[in-house]
Order: sequence, then structure tokens, then C-alpha cells
Amino acid sequence: MRKSLSLVFAPVAMLALVAGCGSTSTTGLTGTNGQGVPVSLTMTDDPPAGVQVLFFQVSLTDATLTPASGSPVSLLSNNTPIQIDVTQLQALSAFLSTASVAAGTYNSLSLTFASPELVIFNQSDTSLGSTCAVGSVCQLTPTVDGSTTVSFSSSPFPVTVSANTPLGLLVDFHLNTVIQSDLSVNLGVANGVSVAELPSMPMHPQFGSVTGEVESVSASNNQFTILTAWGRTFTISTSSSTTFSDFPTSACATAGIGCVADGQVVQVDVTGLASSGSTPVLTAGQVTFVQAAGTQTVEGTIIKILPLPVPSGELIVQMLLHKNPTASSGVPLGGVATVTFSSGATYAVDNNGFTIPSGLSFTGTADVTVGQNVQVTVEPGTLSSTNGPNWGGWGPPRTVSFTTNTVELEPSQLTGMISALDTSAESFTLNFSLGPWFAPWPMATANPFSFDVETTSATTYQGFNPESFDGLATKDFVSVNGWLFPAATSGGSPQVAAQTVAGHAGGWF
Repeated sequence: MRKSLSLVFAPVAMLALVAGCGSTSTTGLTGTNGQGVPVSLTMTDDPPAGVQVLFFQVSLTDATLTPASGSPVSLLSNNTPIQIDVTQLQALSAFLSTASVAAGTYNSLSLTFASPELVIFNQSDTSLGSTCAVGSVCQLTPTVDGSTTVSFSSSPFPVTVSANTPLGLLVDFHLNTVIQSDLSVNLGVANGVSVAELPSMPMHPQFGSVTGEVESVSASNNQFTILTAWGRTFTISTSSSTTFSDFPTSACATAGIGCVADGQVVQVDVTGLASSGSTPVLTAGQVTFVQAAGTQTVEGTIIKILPLPVPSGELIVQMLLHKNPTASSGVPLGGVATVTFSSGATYAVDNNGFTIPSGLSFTGTADVTVGQNVQVTVEPGTLSSTNGPNWGGWGPPRTVSFTTNTVELEPSQLTGMISALDTSAESFTLNFSLGPWFAPWPMATANPFSFDVETTSATTYQGFNPESFDGLATKDFVSVNGWLFPAATSGGSPQVAAQTVAGHAGGWF
């Protein structure tokens, strides 16, 4: 599933907020009846030596556009903070918000952040804080050096917003510079947060994705509304070109708006933005089923497989939790879940139409490995929690445990350097010898460590010239979004089926 952030605005219409990591392009959109011109905003992320960042979440509390004349315009429609898990945006983007602005010239943009939350793996040679021992996973609330507001008044500003003329802004959030050597956060540091204007006709027609619970469906209008975990409601418009993915046959026999029902959780890949009066309407390129009404799913990264004696067919893993689409307080983001994969669990790859290369499979416990992102369903009555610490000083992450009967393999995100290319097979080696650039813990504790990355004709490339496999070169610093599989042979490297490869010019992202 896609992940990232995006901000879009248009005269007398709408703003959509997208954030991500890496080189993400966004399609320009034209509002209906001359009312809207979207502008997109996207973000990006890198950690200090000896520390691996597993989870970094920050809240966006304000986004304000200042016109050449008149009053500043807030781009957050209901002033509800938007929580951003930046570590999940290395090669992806996510649509966040919409708002109405007037046509005209705008001289600056300011973004205000709050409540940073950090989970790390300490692989340095010394303890951190008072309780984070070498080789342990720890959480903390980092201090913020300087202001929590970042303002942008130089290029690409000033910008002119004109009716029916798309405008997009890309915001890069670079963790390798924002997170300081003492694990404090400095948003104003050079190359910490940056903004660039997107091309008016970009090659990648995607504003990112948004996940929410379906509140209502109007099949006659090919529309439905969703409520996000941060409390925003979006109207979604579908068409004959919209793809409906992963819906169970019990939900619909034929893919279409009839698949969508109240109470479901769905993910929408946003490819357009229009308006109906003063109400923004998002155009869906793809609608993906996440969970049925009345169920609870979570997504996280497997950080450990417990070597415990279990009944045949069972497996017990620890997952760092990244996604909880219903915002249940019982499943804390940034926490660690001990999950029992039951002996009757079903295993599948959530490939969203992407063809996984032959030889790579996810059908049982033998295909589970550390570093994989998986989505699992919490079996009713099995969820229990340990009262771990709230965000504050150093300490172990909060913990929960539950059993699951469904395990879906989701794309993992890896960032490192290309050390070798196989042009005949269109594959490459992603190496971490220069440090753990968000490699799944504890895989990157070996030095060097590498992954075998396989690409296909469906793999997309961002930030290369040309934007294809031919644009790759050794020593390129890249992020890969793709499905992770165990090594094919003993002593070999784990394998990745790459959905997206994003380049990072200058070695920072």
C-alpha cells in the first residue's frame, strides 16, 4: 500500500496536503467550473551514526499561505493536527487535507510542527540517555532546537495561483539533517525541510494516498465519503477508469462503486482534484480494500522472530506498529506488538496489481523474515496490552499482544547505495556498508549488508535520467519501495521486488 503526504490548493477551491520521502511527482489537477487549481505539498527523510531510526512521527499543526496582499490563509481546514510517520515515506506519498484559497499571488508558506516522537535501535557503542542500552530498541520524545515553524519565502515563491492552472509544491523532510547527533530535532537546519514547485505536467500521475473509514456511499453519483484517522472527511469520486483492488468476493461480485460499503476501511490513491461548489472532491485512481466493518487491522515492520517452541504452523513475531487505520487507542503507533500467527493463518501478498517476479512467494511461516512490512487482522478477544510508558523520556516502547489469522505482505521501504548493477536481469544490489539508512532492524547490524533488488516492467523510477532502469548507476543513493522476501539460499541476501525506486541527489533525503 502507498504511503506519503501531499498538500494541494487551488483558487476559490482546495488545498491538499501530501507528505513523503524521496522524489515524488504529482499530477496537476484542474477544478471544475473554473473553481479549483490544486497545489501539492510533499515531504521526505536520515539518522545519526550508530543509531537506526525505526519510527519518527511528527504532527503538522498549521500550514499557512501568505498572499501578496490580504490576510494569511490557513490550509488546514478544521485545524486538527495531522500525524505524519515520516519513516514510512521514503519512496511514497500520502494525501492529507484540502482547503479553499483565492486566486492571486502568494509570497510564502509556513509549516508548524509539534509532538515529535522517535523510536530507535541503538547499535552504537554506548548507552543513550539513562536507559537505552546498546543493542536495544528505545522510544523518546526528542527536544526541538529552535522554532517549530518553518517558513519558505525564496524560490519557488512568490507563486501565482490562477483559475484552472495546476500548481504543485513538493516539501522534502530530511531526517538525516533534521535529527541531530544528540537526537534532538532541528527543523530550521540547512537542508532540513525544503520546498520546490512541481512541474505542471509531471510524469507520475499521483497525489499520494489517503486511508479512512467509509461514512456514506452514493452509487448513483459514483461517489463516497471517508473519515480519516486524524478526523478529516473527504468526498471521493470514481469513474470507469478507477481500479478496485483487494475487495473480497463477499463484498462485491464485480469491481466498482458497489464494492464500497459503510464501515469499511479503504485506501484511495488520489489522481485528481475538483470541486463541487466549495466542497473539494478527490478523484480516485485506485480504491483498495483494507478492512471490513467491525474488524481491526494493523500494519507494522517485523523486527524480531521469537525463538520460542510453538505448535506446528504457528509463529510468534514482534512488530513495530506503523499504521492503525481506525486510530484505536489499544494499538499504539510506535509501539511493539507481540503477534502470534496462528497455525491456521492465511498468507498472501498485497500486490495491488503488481506482478511479483517468479520464485518469490509468501505462503507460510518459512517465508516470514525480519524487515518485512505486514498487515494483520487482530482476532477478537486476543488483544491485551502492557502499560508501557507514554511518550516522554527514554524508555522501552509501549507493548501489546494479540493473535492473527490473516497475514498480508506489504511493501517495505529501504534506503541505501547501489553497489552493483545487473543490466541483463535488470536487478541491482542495495548496500548498507556506509551505515543503516533505514534498513530493517536488525538486518543492517552486519557491515556490510545488502539486498538483491529485482525490478520489472511495472517498476516506476523517480529522480533519474532517464526515469528507467537505464538511469541507475553504481553509488547512486536510492530508496526502494517493494516486497521483501527471505534469501533464496543460505548465506544469501534477502530479495526485494521493487515497485518504486527513488533517487536522492546529493546523498540526502
